[in-house]
Amino acid sequence: MKKILLFAFVCLISLTACNQAKPVKTIENLKAGIKGETTASAKYAAFALKATEEGFDTIAKLFDAASKSESIHAVNHAKVLESLGEKMEDFKPDFKVNTTAENLKAAIEGETYETTTMYPQFMADAKTEKVEKAVKSFAWAMDTEMKHQAFYKKALVAVDAKSEKTMSFEYAVCPVCGNTYEKATMDEKCAFCQTGKDKYIII
Repeated sequence: MKKILLFAFVCLISLTACNQAKPVKTIENLKAGIKGETTASAKYAAFALKATEEGFDTIAKLFDAASKSESIHAVNHAKVLESLGEKMEDFKPDFKVNTTAENLKAAIEGETYETTTMYPQFMADAKTEKVEKAVKSFAWAMDTEMKHQAFYKKALVAVDAKSEKTMSFEYAVCPVCGNTYEKATMDEKCAFCQTGKDKYIII
């Protein structure tokens, strides 16, 4: 009798596990997010080198800070993906490096897409599939990209004016969520994840 009850219990557990379908759309979105953020990190690092080459040292600092931020987003997405029992496939970032002005325009375009289209949809899908860790990771990335977009627009004005006087030369990046500040205006605690400023990465 005990064996029959044990067998019935095992079957019930198995059926329950089968009914808990994996969040397929969120997994797909996490992989797309990892690819996008990893590519952005590599791209912005290359853009920083180009900016330095063209004499835009402060804009190079901005690209370096954004590159670090994007890498943090990629790591956060990957952690959520792994918690769902999935792994990211290998890939090679693909991008082009042009003039600093063109690179800034490309960066603005990319951040605009992420903040108005990509991440809002990713968050909606994660909420539907009830993957709260993904919602948080996507939200941190989206909120940071909004700030990057504003920084890039300011930098483009500086390039057009051939003057970087309005640009910050130091940036602070939250190591937990990637939030990015001009160092002079950073919060005591990260506005997104409440990490103390003593933990910020100064670039």
